[in-house]
Amino acid sequence: MRDISRRGLLGMGVGAAAALGVAGCSSDSGSGSGSDRGKGGTKDPRAKASEQAKAKPIGDGSTADAGPQPHQPPKPERLAPGQKPPQFVVFSWDGAGEVGNGLFPRFRKLAKEHNAGMTFFLSGLYCLPESKKNMYRPPNNKVGASDIGYLTDDHIKATLQNVREAWLEGHEIGTHFNGHFCAGSGSVAKWTPAQWQSEIDQAMSFVTKWRTNTGFSDLEPLPFDYSKELVGGRTPCLLGQDNLLPTAAKLGWRYDASSSGGLQIWPAKKHGVWDLPLQAIPFPGHRFEVLSMDYNMLYNQSQNSTKAPSSNYPAWRQQATRSYISGFQRAYDTNRAPFFIGNHFEQWNGGIYMDAVEEALKHIADERHKDVRLVSFKQLVDWMDAQDPKVLADLRKLGVGQKWTPARG
Repeated sequence: MRDISRRGLLGMGVGAAAALGVAGCSSDSGSGSGSDRGKGGTKDPRAKASEQAKAKPIGDGSTADAGPQPHQPPKPERLAPGQKPPQFVVFSWDGAGEVGNGLFPRFRKLAKEHNAGMTFFLSGLYCLPESKKNMYRPPNNKVGASDIGYLTDDHIKATLQNVREAWLEGHEIGTHFNGHFCAGSGSVAKWTPAQWQSEIDQAMSFVTKWRTNTGFSDLEPLPFDYSKELVGGRTPCLLGQDNLLPTAAKLGWRYDASSSGGLQIWPAKKHGVWDLPLQAIPFPGHRFEVLSMDYNMLYNQSQNSTKAPSSNYPAWRQQATRSYISGFQRAYDTNRAPFFIGNHFEQWNGGIYMDAVEEALKHIADERHKDVRLVSFKQLVDWMDAQDPKVLADLRKLGVGQKWTPARG
């Protein structure tokens, strides 16, 4: 019986929201089984410029319809009876703000080098200047309140530029909602479905009206219709999913990644929406397992401190790296359940968690691992929705660490 520590199952935590600041493709020639991760080839720059010139502005021009997203996998094919499933891995980022630490472009570059798709859960407030904070009316909180900081104008610009480029490189733009309230009477854990609707409407407005709200005239629009692009999100601190799901279903969202304490098994739907939880994975040196997110590694290593003594960093970096790799390897060698990793663009404890996730991605993308697909959540649900429901139901019968065989699968 695996022992899963309560600490290992915590969500992002209040400290990450209130005290720690901001949370944050390729061609067929990528490393490993590039054809399995399949993205379209790199386009001629002139063709790209021509496509962008044809983009149709939406609303105030903050966004524009640039047509089909580049660098997407081929149309999903159904598994044949008895065919082994691919190993899907999703790297996702909460907040997705670029605050001058270079982490957003660092991981875009890494994704491009390894032919990976990712999901960036954009916080709506990262598109709203602090001078306009009274436009935000968070449920059960004061007008303009937020447990994450508002960005400077320069950082809003950098965030918008990186979000734009990320989408053009083939990545998904989801939502991390707005004010990141994790505790007290205003916690998202206590919001009603109607209040979630209000929060989502506001996030949509901040992303699609950044030009009006900021007055910026020197930036290109985000090249997508966010009302169509937005098909899923992750709630602050992994709280409030039960009341979010009815609203998500009503909006036609295809998945939610807010559940905590998930196991490494094949996903199922709740309220008709794919439930894609962060997962309990091995934590080297401990009997309990840890949630597959950088903040949960930190919580178990330094008890919520983001600036622990640096003498700990080498061992903790190695432990976090080995934890991610162990989670991947367990799925890859057994039931092939999709593996989900959550991150923040933060330099906690000297940046060791950023280094750990980079090393884990490089290990996973190694050419020795066949049939690995590094995808976004949207790309994953595209594949699952294309499968025979009976095949997926059979895969869901496989427990954690239970090996796939043609008879079982």
